Amino acid sequence: MAVVAHRHAVVQAIEQTVADNLDLLVPLHKAWQPSDYLPDLEAADWREQVEVFRQGARAISDELLVVLVGDMVTEEALPSYSVSLNGLVRDEEGTSPAPWARWLRGWTAEENRHGDVLNAYLRLTGRVNMRAVERTVHHLVANGFSPKCGGDPYSLLVYTSFQERATRVSHANVGMLAGRAGDTNLARICGRIASDEARHETFYTRMMEKVFEHDPDGGMLAFRSMLRGIIAMPGIRMDDGSDPDLFDHFATVAQRARVYTAHDYAAIVDHLVRVWKIAGRSVVGTAARAQDELCHLAERHHRLADRVASVVERQPRVAFSWIRDREA
Repeated sequence: MAVVAHRHAVVQAIEQTVADNLDLLVPLHKAWQPSDYLPDLEAADWREQVEVFRQGARAISDELLVVLVGDMVTEEALPSYSVSLNGLVRDEEGTSPAPWARWLRGWTAEENRHGDVLNAYLRLTGRVNMRAVERTVHHLVANGFSPKCGGDPYSLLVYTSFQERATRVSHANVGMLAGRAGDTNLARICGRIASDEARHETFYTRMMEKVFEHDPDGGMLAFRSMLRGIIAMPGIRMDDGSDPDLFDHFATVAQRARVYTAHDYAAIVDHLVRVWKIAGRSVVGTAARAQDELCHLAERHHRLADRVASVVERQPRVAFSWIRDREA
């Protein structure tokens, strides 16, 4: 408990750095909104706009649709992530003017648009079973989520840094594949979401870098602790009421589609080791041993990723309720 209390004190001590980086949130008058990327249903030609929109979506494969639905479901569980991040902020009233609290509210507002725009896109395409999708969102929010940080703010910063980069990779790759297939609307939507995730990633990685400056040993131990297992994906507890292994099946499709792979995971580990200058930190004892492990971890994950890719290619396709039990 003393360690966690000390770490909370350090996180509060870097509030000026938080304040200095609030400009990573886009001012409201400049912020994009979901309607900017969707047909205008108030327009006289709204039917034509919807038909053109749906025509582009017909180019998207069932495989990519499944990945997109999984990404959307994950984004829609935003309430669970906000609850977890309040462990950093400790905003008991919900309206604190403190920099950490202002960041969390602004981050939540920006993230909220992601689920909204993807939900609207999927609904307008007419290609997915929206009730099954909605049921999955309901289950995921009700099931809750734990980043496995044990109340440790350093670990939470490691987790958010990793996850923001992972979601950026996933959305960017979906957008790239959508563009190749001919759906420019989805390509633009995913590109915009990915750019948001990139800004958010920048914030969290900067905050953790500041933690390393204040407490290099503690930061090193927290980083290694979070990577002892596999970082828990935020959608891991998704459930559609019919497939008990839904997340694993979704993750397999994402790997097969090259949207988010085990090699991407390894690359994120390598990126964070480099951006936080792990190899050059002056640490001692158990932190030094953790440092050595971290410097070799990405290489081990890349070797494992080759085996994972081979296994995934042999996995049978499975039916998804999201696409009316078609297989992907």
